[in-house]
Parts: sequence; structure tokens; C-alpha cells
Amino acid sequence: MGKFDGVLLASDFDNTLVDTDGAERSESPLPPVPERNLEALRYFMDNGGRFTVATGRALPAFVPFADGVPMNAPCILSNGAALYDIREKAYVRTAFLDDSIRERGNEILAAVPGLACELYHDGMEVHCMNPNEVTRRHKHLTHAPCEEVENLLDAPGPCSKLLLEGTPELLDQAQQYILDRGWGGEYEIVTSSQWLLEVTAKGANKGDMLRLLAAHVGAAPEDTYGIGDHLNDLKLLEASAIPFAPANCVERLRASGARLVCTAAEGALADVVEILDQKY
Repeated sequence: MGKFDGVLLASDFDNTLVDTDGAERSESPLPPVPERNLEALRYFMDNGGRFTVATGRALPAFVPFADGVPMNAPCILSNGAALYDIREKAYVRTAFLDDSIRERGNEILAAVPGLACELYHDGMEVHCMNPNEVTRRHKHLTHAPCEEVENLLDAPGPCSKLLLEGTPELLDQAQQYILDRGWGGEYEIVTSSQWLLEVTAKGANKGDMLRLLAAHVGAAPEDTYGIGDHLNDLKLLEASAIPFAPANCVERLRASGARLVCTAAEGALADVVEILDQKY
């Protein structure tokens, strides 16, 4: 028996487990998981804990980096649209968009000139339309090749998420268009950075998928924890017995009452494990 038996810990990837912000700005290679985090996570798992990643990244954007992340539970992908077992290379649970998202994506891009999008599926394919500078920077960050299409109806299904890319002003216009068309109740719509607006099926969020994962691995709600830095992590933190956030998180997470630890670059997950080590 280990002291962390029955304890589940889920971490956002970008700017929580790994500090990727600088790499995106400078277009330099992504840094590895900080050694301090690796040591802490090995200790946590060696003593019975279950650790995984809960990321906005879809499968093709996370797989290139998965080998560098120690995990012993299925990971949450696409902001909660999928639960995926990396070792088995199989989905445990999915909550994908219906086919109407492709036509609606076309409408959104036509209504907001300058906006780009990426459409993710259930495999390693990614399709993009109207790629812009944000698309180029995002491709550098994810290493996911993207096939450009002139019409999203030319992209196949199923679709795990629609990622809208542009300036904050363009993203605001896109979100308002979705709401004005009466589609808001059908989707989870949340920013994952100031340049990215994520659209998934209603109920496909990190918090709901964390609860499903906890039930899957046998972790009680009071023994389930999450940490994240951005608005797409709010529901993850709501599902956490103690909501954790790195010191580099956005202001709204600070205001939500999250327990702050050190920055992602300094090894935020190690701080969390130290806190749990004292608790258990």
C-alpha cells in the first residue's frame, strides 16, 4: 500500500506542467518537463498515486510530447472531448462535435475576416482554413502538421474540436457571432490563450472528464486534484478537491480562489506533490 493509493492528480500541459510560453514567442524548441516535476511525479506514482495530463491539445498535438511525460492514467485531450490511453493507443471515452460544426465553422470564418481555424478529428489528421500568423505559431508549438482546405466540408469527421485563431478582437467577434446565431447552448466555448478560442461539444470540458476519469480509476472526489493556468482550466479546478494554479496563471484563476504554487518554469507540479505529501 502506498500513501497516495486512490489519489488522482491531473495537470494542464502548456504553461503548467511545462513552460511553453517563451518557446511560442521566440519560436524556439519546447523545453522538457522540469526535472523537479519529474522527480516529484515519480515519487507520487511510486507511492500509489495516479497522474495524468488534462490538456486542450488534441491527439496529434500531444502525442509528440507524451514520451516525456510520466503518466499512469488515461489523459484528457481536446479540453475534455476525449479520454485517451496513451499506452493502449485507444480512446476510453469521447464527446465529439456533431457534423454541423463544419458548416458552422465555414459561416464563422466568413463572418469574421482574418480569423483562422484548425479542425481536429479522432486520429492524427488536422485540417486548417484561412491560416494566419497565429496558425503558424501554433503549429510550431504543437508540431502537428496541418492540411489546408478551402471549405471545412472537405475535411472528414468525426471532429473533436474546432480551434479558432486570431487576435483577441477577432475571437470576441467570433464568440459573439456564435451566440447571436443561437448556437451557444450547444458548445463549450473558452479561450486557452489570448489568441485561441476552443469550441467543443456541450459537456466536453476538463472538469466533467476529470470526474469520469476519477470514477474510472477509483479515486474519490475528495482525493481528486487538478492544476491549470488558463480559462479552459476553470472547470478542471472546480472538479478538484483543492484547486491548484501556477503563479503564472491568468487573473481570473487567481480571483477564483485557486491555491497558488510556484510558476510552471519553477516546477509547479513539484509544489503540488509536496502539499499532497503533507496531507496524506
